[in-house]
Amino acid sequence: MRRWRRRNDAEGVELRFARIEDIIGGLLPRGAAEPEWWCANGRADAHAPHRRAWLDAGFEAIAEPRAETVYFKRRPTL
Repeated sequence: MRRWRRRNDAEGVELRFARIEDIIGGLLPRGAAEPEWWCANGRADAHAPHRRAWLDAGFEAIAEPRAETVYFKRRPTL
C-alpha cells in the first residue's frame, strides 16, 4: 500500500478478496466475511495487525463482504 500511495494520487483503491489473497499469498481468514474485521471503529480493535497495516499506510478499509470487495480509502492528512 505504501508504494501505491507514493505513485498515485487517487482517493483510494478497490480490491476483490481474491486479489488481496494473491497479494498476501494466502487465504483471508473467515472473519474477513464480516465488515467488522475490516473496520477500525466501534467494537473493532484498531491495534489488530491486519488493521494496523492499512492504517499505518494512511488508509481506512470499507468492506463489502457480500461482493467480496474492499475499498481502501485514503485517510485525510492533518
